[in-house]
Amino acid sequence: MSETATTQSELARLSGVHQPSISQFLSGKVDLSDDQLDRLVSCMGYRLEVVRRTVVPELTRSEWRSWKLHRQLSRRLTRSTLAQWRPTIVANLDRLTLGVRGQPHIRNLDRWKTLLDHGDLSGLHRVLTGLDRDSIEMREVTPMSGLLPEAERIQVLQEIS
Repeated sequence: MSETATTQSELARLSGVHQPSISQFLSGKVDLSDDQLDRLVSCMGYRLEVVRRTVVPELTRSEWRSWKLHRQLSRRLTRSTLAQWRPTIVANLDRLTLGVRGQPHIRNLDRWKTLLDHGDLSGLHRVLTGLDRDSIEMREVTPMSGLLPEAERIQVLQEIS
């Protein structure tokens, strides 16, 4: 944008991508689709080239720890285990709802409730194992505590150290 002297509002007008979305993207709060990014860079005389390769994400120690614990839960998650876990998850959601304030935590608790209400196994697996910012933030208010057997939990935590 600085090379082409394009402002956010001008880019929004030219591309059809809403200015708040551009602002949130630039601050790292949201990801834009390839189509949206292509529209933005095209308006500045560039084209988007997507290169697919694996990269190790930059996560804090706490985020890695959370991901590894949730990945272990994901390994055990089936329709049957979800049914067994449901009372604990619901109780955890109720407890979290009383204590959590502010966004994005309240929104993420609502998303956990929706995934649970719909029995959305693939959605739950995505949140439990995802390394995108959305999944990481959802795990910050996880209702999944108390589900892993203690020996498994300790084993996962020892692998991190």
